[in-house]
Amino acid sequence: MKFIRWFCGGLIPAAALLVAGWGLAHPAPPTQTLEGEVLDEKNHAVPDALCTLTGRLLPEEGLSSAPDHKGHFQFLGLQRGEYLLICAAPGHEPLKRTVDVDDAAPPFLQMILPREVVVRQSIEVHEQAGALSTQRTAPAETLRNQELTNLPLVEQKFKAALPYIPGVVRTPDGRINIKGAPENQGLLLVNSAETSDPVTGSFAIDVPVVAIDSLQVIKDAYNAQYGGFTGGLTTIHTRPPSDHWLYELQNLPPNPRIKSGHLVGIADYNPRLYLTGPLVRNRLNFSESLAYDMDKEPVRGLAWPHNEIKIHDFNSFTDFQYVFSEHHLATATVNVFPLRRQFANINSLVPQTASSDYGQKGFSVNVTDQYVSSSGGVFATLFQAVDFDSNAHGQGPLDMLLTPNGWGGNFFNTYDRDSDQEELLETYKLPPKQHLGKHQVTVGGSFLRRVYHGTSRSHPVQLLGSDGSLVERIDFQGPGRLSARDVEGVLFATDHWMPSEPLSLDFGLRYSGHTLGSQASVAPRVGIAYSPGHHGKTVFRGGMGLFYDHSALLSGDFPANQQRVLSFFDTQGNLTGTPLTFQNAYGRLNGSGTWISSPDHPGSVPYNWDWSVEADRELRPNAVLRVSYLSSRGYAQFDVNPQPDLPTGPALLLTTRGNSRYNEFETTLHVRLKATTEWNISYVHSEARGNLNTLAQIYVPFDQPVIRPDIYAPLPSDTPNRFITWGQFKTHLWGITASPVVDLHTGLPYSLVDARQDYVGQPNSQRFPLFFSLDMKLSKDFRLPFPWVRNHIMRGSLTIFNLTGHTNPRDVYNNVTSPYFGHFVGNQHLFFDTAIDVLY
Repeated sequence: MKFIRWFCGGLIPAAALLVAGWGLAHPAPPTQTLEGEVLDEKNHAVPDALCTLTGRLLPEEGLSSAPDHKGHFQFLGLQRGEYLLICAAPGHEPLKRTVDVDDAAPPFLQMILPREVVVRQSIEVHEQAGALSTQRTAPAETLRNQELTNLPLVEQKFKAALPYIPGVVRTPDGRINIKGAPENQGLLLVNSAETSDPVTGSFAIDVPVVAIDSLQVIKDAYNAQYGGFTGGLTTIHTRPPSDHWLYELQNLPPNPRIKSGHLVGIADYNPRLYLTGPLVRNRLNFSESLAYDMDKEPVRGLAWPHNEIKIHDFNSFTDFQYVFSEHHLATATVNVFPLRRQFANINSLVPQTASSDYGQKGFSVNVTDQYVSSSGGVFATLFQAVDFDSNAHGQGPLDMLLTPNGWGGNFFNTYDRDSDQEELLETYKLPPKQHLGKHQVTVGGSFLRRVYHGTSRSHPVQLLGSDGSLVERIDFQGPGRLSARDVEGVLFATDHWMPSEPLSLDFGLRYSGHTLGSQASVAPRVGIAYSPGHHGKTVFRGGMGLFYDHSALLSGDFPANQQRVLSFFDTQGNLTGTPLTFQNAYGRLNGSGTWISSPDHPGSVPYNWDWSVEADRELRPNAVLRVSYLSSRGYAQFDVNPQPDLPTGPALLLTTRGNSRYNEFETTLHVRLKATTEWNISYVHSEARGNLNTLAQIYVPFDQPVIRPDIYAPLPSDTPNRFITWGQFKTHLWGITASPVVDLHTGLPYSLVDARQDYVGQPNSQRFPLFFSLDMKLSKDFRLPFPWVRNHIMRGSLTIFNLTGHTNPRDVYNNVTSPYFGHFVGNQHLFFDTAIDVLY
């Protein structure tokens, strides 16, 4: 904490003064705007094209620009260097062209897209670009800013968009699961920096959607630069600041809450602001993204007005981009993300009085420096500091009641966690080398320090039978003072080798060491992409790799948690036997295969083996089909397991014997008919199995009142069959654009329990009914004559969720002793949202 405050309060202002003085003393190297038009062979505009620009100082996936109705496109704020421009459109052959940007303004480009295979250009020699590329052996699923803006998101958060990606499932408790693993086992990178809760690994640090340029999910990240996860990799690249002053406003008016035809207040208010422009021309560019949320989310199954989750949060993302020279670029970002969520975990069986509140506050500061040497090598240095504090508490001091019909009393646990994280990442991308083809070698290393301290204290929990009698009581003893730290060092090297144009291979090796967990881990990776034939219409990809997770901070102080004391009662309410006091300890197997408790940390880190194969086929110039298979195996996962019969007495053991497996078959068809019409249609067949008592499942986001024996079974996110499609098209009704999302999948699993909350039968052997949802966003662009918006596009939108009103229950009476046993409740109804935006 002191280090972060010193960094923000001292180093950054000093650096800002130094940079400002340097900028006044040296002439500014100009940034350039690359402009052009996309035409067909008859010199007609092709407005439904898409142009992508890539370069060594740009994000790996590049920048995209959709031409306007005249075919005009532009890319702002480009530094000196060589770029690759690719333009493609349905019914035309895509083109690629190398563009050199220097001190002089680039020429206006004409990209003529022919319908024939041979490309004719008189300006300079160039080559045809296939619609499919072998540049990446593990391509990412990407949602860009335009899609994040147009799609019907149930909340204006990037996490709300992730389930639109095949293989990503969001369970009713809000957990994101990628390839069967919860977000805590995944990794979130924002502009290449780790941006998650340092203690739990949850995606709790938000970035305003208006600031996001692209959101990606990589299920098989074979690049050895990536590590610290065993689930999926999620990356966010924010919009670079512009060298022209622009602003954008979204969700201006609040949404009213109407009950029985009467206005009863505001349902939600979610304004967004994006402001960008040059502070010093051609030297220092700036952007500011602000998001405020006041939401009252109703939960079906509870009576209004005591059925709402109340959310207040504010998010500020500030970005400075400084140009030292045509070869040297630096950026600095500051992200502030306070949040308060009242009654955060209510559902049809959990009233507000029995729920927990959640709060967080914190900020992150990121400084990135990129330098291109005269030989073409790229040096990149990244430093980020994160201060993240979270807390949770119930609504009062009453004992918590677990009944066959739901929860009562007050939530039992209160925690406070104060955490810091510092990350230093150094990479060097060597100049491309020619030896049996083209080699792009990258080497680097990183340093990650995470530390936290806090408390976790609980009051009694009572388990009641169907007649209201006391069946079991759980008490807690001990101070519950917690703290842990981990320092991790990493070295990695990768080689992207292209022996020929249709073939590329990735080789990589990653070494990591921890102070908490295993001292040394080596992770090899390999990937391949191959396009047979001469037209690049088909690409085969595959790879395999070993991935090591971060060591969980919650495991570092596990024995310091409060001890659980279990007391059992007969039908008359009399105590039976002696209460069992469960000591918290680490568990390991002795030579005879028997569990024993140990005060020493297991000394291992969870790891995962992945392999995948994929085939991409261009069916038509505007349609690409993908078929893929992914296999993932997780090992040495932290699991919590109660052991009442150990020789040393009852114990709650934290072990590293947890395993998981995930298999996925995916087929996706992407169709782009024109700039305003595209469809993504996906079917996923998957299987997710694993140990149920993972550390995150028991303690994140809230402690579980009852810890059952650990069992290997279907995971909570197991969805054998899922059909997901989304797209956008312009209707013939007043030029309205429609953006529908259809989600049809097997119901999620759940378990049966008895009065003591013990499993009845195999866990997660029951399922919710088939889930079906049709969401639709309707939007219309228009202009107003007022001076402050005269040059801006106005957009009004109406978003309708669950348009068909299909019954999609969230909850079920799963206690076999409940008179309502087997009844599904919390059915989701049709609801809507409105917005008015000011776009540039």
